Amino acid sequence: MGQSGSKMESHTKGNNDNFPSALTDRSGFQSVRQTVHWLFGFLWQTLEGQLMLGVGLVLGLFFIRKPYVYIWRLLKHYKRCFPGMTKKSLSVTPAMDLLEYCELEWKGMTPHADQIRKAYGEIYRVHNIRYICRVRGDNYCALRATLFQVLSNGIPFPSWMKEQDITKLPEKLFYSQGCNWIQQYSFGPEKYTGPKAFYKLRKCIDMLKFQWGDIYGLKDKKAREKACKLLFMDEASEYKMYEAVKFLMLYLAIEMFEGMRHGQDVPNFCAILFSRDTSVDPFSFMLNHLNTIGESGGLEQIEMFLLGYTLQLQIQTFRLYKYGTEEFEVSFTDVCGRDWHKITLLTEDDRHYNVPVTHQ
Repeated sequence: MGQSGSKMESHTKGNNDNFPSALTDRSGFQSVRQTVHWLFGFLWQTLEGQLMLGVGLVLGLFFIRKPYVYIWRLLKHYKRCFPGMTKKSLSVTPAMDLLEYCELEWKGMTPHADQIRKAYGEIYRVHNIRYICRVRGDNYCALRATLFQVLSNGIPFPSWMKEQDITKLPEKLFYSQGCNWIQQYSFGPEKYTGPKAFYKLRKCIDMLKFQWGDIYGLKDKKAREKACKLLFMDEASEYKMYEAVKFLMLYLAIEMFEGMRHGQDVPNFCAILFSRDTSVDPFSFMLNHLNTIGESGGLEQIEMFLLGYTLQLQIQTFRLYKYGTEEFEVSFTDVCGRDWHKITLLTEDDRHYNVPVTHQ
């Protein structure tokens, strides 16, 4: 028993000798843990404000629609008010020097390029055309170049348009004259059939009537030019006006065709307009010609006569690729003795038309 007690005492004494070392190790661990805890606490206190602000902003934008909806509408309004910020929106560019334009576009040494350069030189020297407004070259090009000059020059409504409510013409053709095929009218790349066509046509004609009357009422030239600039940056309104002009061309084509059938006097171009295999009557003229304008084709030469007749214009045109021939300068009107306003166009290929300007 004495030996056993001695061993126990010795064992306890050994454990007591190691106790300070174990306590030291545990204290070190706790010290590290406390340091880490303190460090994370410091970082949380530092970043808490920024994190809460960020989370609050994200949740606010997600659950509260009004702030970012308002900002989106504001950006859309800014883009609509200043559409010229994008190149695509410029359907008619500001006037630039005619000879500079020619130099930029026709640098080649081919006979054709040389002919075009000579043509530009002649209209600069002989016809006093100093500037050019480039027109977007889509399939509304001829209508755009014509209507831009009508509005910017303050040309009034044609007399026949003043004598009636042109917004009611689609229904008049359908109900009074039995032209139910009007339902197959196409609006450029946007095709409509059925009763929807009448509503669409009326909206287009109303747009043309309103914009034309509104801009014509501006007697100050600079104010009128500014209004035109804004209008021809608004594609939706612009295309509605072109479709309205197309329909008005169709309306008069129907009237002239009926006049021909009853032996009445009609403009000379009507005989050619309805002698083509693709336009033997107004219906085929609409399907094969007018419906393609704005989508896959533009106005043909004979249809330029109809355009001038519809808007009561003398459309003088310099056909630059015809330079040196009697077809270099033509007038798309065969109605003489009429006091119609005159506009001038430039074309290099009878497809794309630009607007000449004598002075800025």
